Amino acid sequence: MEALEDFINNINSVLESLYIEIKKGATEDDGRPVYALVNLATTSISKMASDFAENELDLFRKALELIIDSETGFASSTNILNLVDQLKGKKMRKKEAEQVLQKFVQNKWLIEKEGEFTLHSRAILEMEQYIRETYPDAVKICNICHSLLIQGQSCETCGIRMHLPCTAKYFQSSPEPRCPHCNDYWPHEIPEVFDPEKEREAGTSRANKRSLRSRQH
Repeated sequence: MEALEDFINNINSVLESLYIEIKKGATEDDGRPVYALVNLATTSISKMASDFAENELDLFRKALELIIDSETGFASSTNILNLVDQLKGKKMRKKEAEQVLQKFVQNKWLIEKEGEFTLHSRAILEMEQYIRETYPDAVKICNICHSLLIQGQSCETCGIRMHLPCTAKYFQSSPEPRCPHCNDYWPHEIPEVFDPEKEREAGTSRANKRSLRSRQH
């Protein structure tokens, strides 16, 4: 892993003059590592302008605002589609808006889960600075890693928030989890930590089973 980090740092030192950077992050649900090539010279919204029309971009902004403002980090498709009449540019029907939302999913700007949308890890990595600057009063920050938080757990006493993977790592050896800020009891279920070693073992096991089946045939 350290070799990979060194490799990325070496590449970034070359990319610096081009205002491009490889950024490392983690998925908010299970902490799997993710990487994105980020253009530091333009905002992510302006970067999206080459792929989406004005009214489509406005739909994304409205979805983003609902996601940032929500307590869960999700916005329902119903709430997003109800804002279609307020879009800038060419008028858009709700059926069209549904198709545009799926385009955002296909382009890894959004994730859809059971009729609700949240930001894809790629979008969080590329848009963190934009979101911090655009929604300073609504933005949520993880108390552990201090990066942007969309989904996570919060202390019911003092209100601090933590990503699920950060929560898992922080409490992994605590028999009685307590808030790192106010020391009150942490009432939420502690999620499992993503373990790359177990993932590699599982992958090896699956490969061995496939190999065994192919020999049997």
